Amino acid sequence: MYSQTKIAIPIAQKDKDSVIEIAKDCIRKGADILEFRIDAMENPNKETIVEIVKKLDFPIIATCRIKEEGGSFEGSEEDRVNLLLACAPYVEYVDIELQTHDEYIEKIKSTGVKTIISYHDFEKTPELSDLIYIVNKEKSLGDIAKVAVTPEKLEDTLVVLAVLSRCDETIAISMGELGSYTRIMASKFNSPITFAVGRDVTAPGQLDIETMKMLLNMNLIETDLNLDK
Repeated sequence: MYSQTKIAIPIAQKDKDSVIEIAKDCIRKGADILEFRIDAMENPNKETIVEIVKKLDFPIIATCRIKEEGGSFEGSEEDRVNLLLACAPYVEYVDIELQTHDEYIEKIKSTGVKTIISYHDFEKTPELSDLIYIVNKEKSLGDIAKVAVTPEKLEDTLVVLAVLSRCDETIAISMGELGSYTRIMASKFNSPITFAVGRDVTAPGQLDIETMKMLLNMNLIETDLNLDK
């Protein structure tokens, strides 16, 4: 039985031609959806962003990360949101951070695009109760909740799996090498999307798309081993 979890590949390039080239390569490799990291581009503008997504004509998550959430965007918050608004009619999802002012989130939602409301912690893994609170807040604002956190020990990665086991329509990732397996296990909890890489590593612990596709379609929980023999 094949996994229903979609594999998203981040595209983080500086110019239009490179974005299109890498995106097409990832599509050929079997990506289900692309995460277009607008913040990675040099001086992105609305016309170029729209041209790219129209030319690709493929399911896309439009993302423009601020520095506090691991991104590179240096413009104003209004400029950032306007870039997302420009491409919203042409993409599958817009990923906007939970810390974004509600008025901007509502503007994006008003376009009719589906939304991923995201939260990142690059220092630690919050307590399970705190993460559940964050996920519920995100789901009250958008279509899919996303939390990506940093494990300090193996037990922290189990907190992320606990989130996945309790929350539907949720992307939960334990970052880094220690938590890399959570990207694979996400499919066992029917997470809508997990992340791999085509060429660009945008987060620690990411797996390449070929490995991810192979592992997602393996049965990692049940085995045919006969322990009585």
